[in-house]
Amino acid sequence: MADEKRDGIEKVERRDIFSKAVRAGKRTYFFDVKATRNDEYYLTITESKKKFTPEGNPFYEKHKIFLYKEDFDKFSDGLSEVISFIKKEQPSEHIETPHGDNMTNIDFEDL
Repeated sequence: MADEKRDGIEKVERRDIFSKAVRAGKRTYFFDVKATRNDEYYLTITESKKKFTPEGNPFYEKHKIFLYKEDFDKFSDGLSEVISFIKKEQPSEHIETPHGDNMTNIDFEDL
C-alpha cells in the first residue's frame, strides 16, 4: 500500500480487512475492520444518513467512531449494559408519544 503526500502531510493508506453494513431505517451503519501499517486491527463504526440539499441534490451525512483493540472490552461492556437497561425499561418495540401515536423510528435530530 502506498503512502501519499498532500499539502506536506503524509497520508497513510489503511488496509480494509472486513466490513459489515447494517441497514436500519433511514440510516446505514458500517462496521469496518482496518489495519494500521504495523498490521494492528482497529474498528471504525460509521453512521450514514442520506439527506438532500435545498436544491434537492442528495448527499450523505456521516459520523464516525474509531475504536482500538485496547478499548474493545470496555466499549462492549458499556454498550451491553446500556442496551440491557433500555430493553428492561422499555421492552416494547413501540414508543407511545404524548399524542398517542406509535413511533418505531426516531431521528437523532428529534432527541
